[in-house]
Amino acid sequence: MSRAGHEMPFGARVNPDGTVRFQIWAPAASKVELVVDGDSAALPLNQLADGWFAATAQVSPGSRYRFRIDGGQQVPDPASRFQPEGVHGPSEVVDPHAYSWTNPSWPGRPWHEAVLYELHIGAFTSEGNYAAATEKLTYLRDLGVTAVELMPVAQAAGRRTWGYDGVQLFAPNRAYGRPEDLKAFVDRAHGLGLMVFLDVVYNHFGPEGNYLPLYAPQFFTSAHHTPWGEAIAFDGPHARTVRDFFIHNALYWLTEYGIDGLRLDAVHAIQDNVRTEFLRELAGAVHQRFADTRQVHLVLENDANEARLLDAYDAQWNDDLHHALHVTITGETEGYYQDYAGDPVGALGRCLVEGFAYQGEHSAFRDRARGEPSAALPTTAFVGFLQNHDQVGNRPLSERITEQAPREAIPAATAIVLLSPQPPLLFMGEEWAARQPFPFFCDFGPDLADAVLEGRRQEFAAFPGFEAAAARSEIPDPNAPETFERAILDWSALEASRHAEWLAFTRHLLAVRRELLAPRLDRFAGHAGSFRTMGGGLLRVDWDFDEGGRYTLLANLSATATRVEADAAVLPGKVIYAGPDKVHPPFLAPWTVIWSLNVP
Repeated sequence: MSRAGHEMPFGARVNPDGTVRFQIWAPAASKVELVVDGDSAALPLNQLADGWFAATAQVSPGSRYRFRIDGGQQVPDPASRFQPEGVHGPSEVVDPHAYSWTNPSWPGRPWHEAVLYELHIGAFTSEGNYAAATEKLTYLRDLGVTAVELMPVAQAAGRRTWGYDGVQLFAPNRAYGRPEDLKAFVDRAHGLGLMVFLDVVYNHFGPEGNYLPLYAPQFFTSAHHTPWGEAIAFDGPHARTVRDFFIHNALYWLTEYGIDGLRLDAVHAIQDNVRTEFLRELAGAVHQRFADTRQVHLVLENDANEARLLDAYDAQWNDDLHHALHVTITGETEGYYQDYAGDPVGALGRCLVEGFAYQGEHSAFRDRARGEPSAALPTTAFVGFLQNHDQVGNRPLSERITEQAPREAIPAATAIVLLSPQPPLLFMGEEWAARQPFPFFCDFGPDLADAVLEGRRQEFAAFPGFEAAAARSEIPDPNAPETFERAILDWSALEASRHAEWLAFTRHLLAVRRELLAPRLDRFAGHAGSFRTMGGGLLRVDWDFDEGGRYTLLANLSATATRVEADAAVLPGKVIYAGPDKVHPPFLAPWTVIWSLNVP
């Protein structure tokens, strides 16, 4: 049985009679022709109103096509469903109904059950494709995660990419397999009870393979700029079509691929005068489409900490929690970590209770006020993590937390993240303390390769130990194949006892979460928690359930054994986790974490 295809005004649509309708928005072109399978005879597209061109042709799925602009350059379809030869090659006609789903009626899962596992398809296995990742889904189910989050898979330049420079946003990356392989991955995940989330990038297009400026420069505006160049014109005179392109992209992944949730990358970089309206419009379209069919979730990455958006989105990645926890266990205070250096344990407590550490306070790193009040939001509105692709990869040598913090501190931090009322996220291999770094990698052509390398090394010129050019020369070249190869997980490491012990530890924490905490997470409302710090790394946090009962964290986040005040040492209910060993308040050993649950 197949899922419904997503109908949209862009791209190639296979009609019930076997013909294919091609449609493209090219407002800067006076003539557009369709070239199929390299045939010298091109089919003129009819010029419609408002910059649209369309034609219907007798072609079959699997046919490859391009659009010829004004009798000159041939370009791929910006809404291509597959690019078998990469960003510069022809697009392929794909019949969205061809794949036969074994789990077409999957209803999804509620958000409060989410335990996310972020992975990069290319680096998750040595094979680096959808099929090999599919074989690992049973392992992930048994680990205790409930949602697999894929880093972006939209077609980007080259064979190696993090995915954030996509240019054909509807086409699954050919480096990992064909569209039906990605559908098989999602289908198998659903059969195992796993949700699948997809990271999508709506704030810019990549620098190589983006042909839109040739025939639709109205997609972009010089009125705003992003770290990657001109901004997308969400508020320009053609904003309706531009917005529809991205809204249809979201609906496309959720409909044709059965994706359960989207993580919108860096929405603070969507710079326009009505940005919030676009984000709300997108969320509204998604909720309207799926309200009566299955559970679909939307998550933001938003450095601006705009709490008001979280009435339309399920959650936001909680960078503040990560940064506070990172400073607490590593002592690192460079870059954005400086904003948490004064009282990292206090910042961590505020994050656990209220969501954001910065709720309008001045950020020294950004030299401006940051954030909005978030205490009224439920705990499930924030995704907590100790590692993710950014926090590993955006370091000079891209080392994991196991290479940065004392070994005794990492179980404590992990127990806080995985048993917090905030939905947790693990980064691939974190569950067994993988040592592979995750450096930024790409595969741009020679015109961009040198600039990317120089930009990468200059980015870290102010970091301690990398001020000198000789030191920066040790930073891996993103374009070098070996940089990508260093990121590939070594699954044979699981045979070592140390890694096996870490895996067992993670499984235990997630089992405790699944059995004791997850069923009660929807009973935490806003303003449910309170925290207190007691000096020396001591932290206590209490959350009250709506209908009575309490959930409590007591921790010594320091390398020194510490006595806890008598009243703070009283733990209501049953201790559901205590580590590193058996602990007996009021004395807490270094890096001790205790969770207790008291329910009527």
